[in-house]
Amino acid sequence: MKKFAPFAYLIAVTTIVLDQISKYWILNVFCLPAKGSVLVGGPFSLSMVWNRGVSFGLLKAQMDLTRWALVCFSLAVAAFLAFWARKIERPLLALSIGLIMGGAVGNAIDRARFGAVADFLDFKALYFPWIFNVADSAITVGVILLLLDSVLSERRAKVRD
Repeated sequence: MKKFAPFAYLIAVTTIVLDQISKYWILNVFCLPAKGSVLVGGPFSLSMVWNRGVSFGLLKAQMDLTRWALVCFSLAVAAFLAFWARKIERPLLALSIGLIMGGAVGNAIDRARFGAVADFLDFKALYFPWIFNVADSAITVGVILLLLDSVLSERRAKVRD
């Protein structure tokens, strides 16, 4: 069977680059921290939030030790997934693992650089209570695709039996 590790790594690197470019633009070009929140259109706004928590602002990491523990944890997860990717034989699984890896590293970079994750995508007008970023989106979509791949591979295994 074909191995899909290069595809997973390409997705991870692309995710990291897109995440960091979007954050650079938000912070240094658009200067969102000085503006706070800007309505883009419809239910979408750009709103600056520095997330010191784990996911969606949960479990606040106020101490520097916690910050670095989260950086190490994110990088350890990414390393585990990179090792796992070497054995992947399904493209959907490679895509999901690449998205999760890239998102974990993208947010780890923020924690290391700023002490918090830069979040700015705001859909509160749709009653979605969290503000997030490209890395968060990649992790969420990656987990959904991972679950989908698991369901599909189980179905394929049952059909073969």
